[in-house]
Amino acid sequence: MILAILQARMTSPRLPGKAMAPLRGEPMILRQVERIRQARCLSKLIVATSDEPVDDPMAGFLVARGQTVFRGASENLSRRFMRCVEAAGPVSHVVRIKGDSPFVDPGVIDETIRLALTTGAAYASNRVQRTFPKGLEVEVVTAGALTHAAAEADEATAAATSPLAQIRGRPERYPQAHCLARRDWSALDWRVKTPADMAFANGVYGALHADDPAFGLEDVLGVLQGRQDLARWAA
Repeated sequence: MILAILQARMTSPRLPGKAMAPLRGEPMILRQVERIRQARCLSKLIVATSDEPVDDPMAGFLVARGQTVFRGASENLSRRFMRCVEAAGPVSHVVRIKGDSPFVDPGVIDETIRLALTTGAAYASNRVQRTFPKGLEVEVVTAGALTHAAAEADEATAAATSPLAQIRGRPERYPQAHCLARRDWSALDWRVKTPADMAFANGVYGALHADDPAFGLEDVLGVLQGRQDLARWAA
C-alpha cells in the first residue's frame, strides 16, 4: 500500500486558519484533498494534524466530508508522523505533502511515486534537486527507511524534525532519486503563506478549476502568462 500523508495545521504566523480559508467555495484543505485523490498511484490518503483544540474545526470538517484524519501530540513531529503511518496498516511507501500547497500536482505525485518504485530508492522527491515551483513538493519514502530513521533519532531530534528530514539529510545511508521538471522553475513560489498568496490561489482556481479540478503545473503557468495581476508569482 502506498499511503499519502497531508500534514496540515490551523496555526500560521502570517495567515492563521488558512487551512479553512475559502478557495473557490470550499476550504483550502478540501481542495488539496481533492487534488491528491486524483493521483492514480496512491492507495490511501490521511490528513495528519495535532490534537490541540485549534485544529478541531478542520478535523471535524474533514471527517464530516469522509476524509480520514489522524491526530497526535503537537510537541513531537517524528512520533506523530510515525503513529499516523502505523495507524494506516501495513504500507510499502509513504508520500508526504505539506498543507500550504493547494497547487500540488497529481501528475507530479504519480511521477515521483513511479520513480521511487522503478529505482528502488529509499527516498525520492522533487525537493532536494529542486526544479519545480515551491508548493509542488512531493516526498516518497519506503516504510523501512522511515522505521530505521525514527529508531535512530534521539529524543531532541525526534521532537524537532520529521523522520523524512533525517532521511533527506543522509543520502549515503538512504539512497535517493530525484524527480526533475522539464525546465527549472525553482524560483517560483506558489505556497500559501500570506493573504496575498491566498488571493493568488483564488485567482488561479477561478481560471482553471471549473473546467479541470486536476489542473497541473503547465496549466497554472499558462494562466500566469496572461494575468498582470498575478505577475509576481510568475517571476
